Amino acid sequence: MVQDIRPSGAPFKRLFFALPVADAQRRAIAQWRRGLELRSGKPVPNENFHLTLLFLGDVDAAQVPAICAAVDNLARPDAPLRLLLDQLKAWPRANVLVLEPQDTPAALRQLVYGLQQALLPMGVAEQAREYRPHLTLSREFRGQAPEALVAPDFFVTARQFTLYESRKGQYWPLAQWPLGA
Repeated sequence: MVQDIRPSGAPFKRLFFALPVADAQRRAIAQWRRGLELRSGKPVPNENFHLTLLFLGDVDAAQVPAICAAVDNLARPDAPLRLLLDQLKAWPRANVLVLEPQDTPAALRQLVYGLQQALLPMGVAEQAREYRPHLTLSREFRGQAPEALVAPDFFVTARQFTLYESRKGQYWPLAQWPLGA
């Protein structure tokens, strides 16, 4: 397993929790994005499409087992999470183009809050901003969201959530937890 090293010499991993997107859905979103004919930004690779739940940032590699153990005890939704990505937005401060839901399911908000609370004892800082579920289509995006010929209308059903490691532009799943029975 590849690990980055901090200046102090301690290995770390760049981690985040996310809802994965099924292959068929990734292909459909990528095809729809092509129809936007974007002239700005760097498209996110289709295989990296996901909906971030909680970004942890750089974490000491030795903490990964404790993080997983804390999440093992987390109360999770008793059914798969389903949300509709139906809004195309440009986020100027982050310079990204995203798909987001008009409505966020309460169970999704509860899951994110539960993750935050479970990881507070490990030094994971509480998020300063309100959680906004989104799927990033393009980074380094400048300008207004383009007009789409076909409105976005993507149902994402998540049957699990995943702890990912971000390594050199690729996302590697480290652990998964089921949602629902």
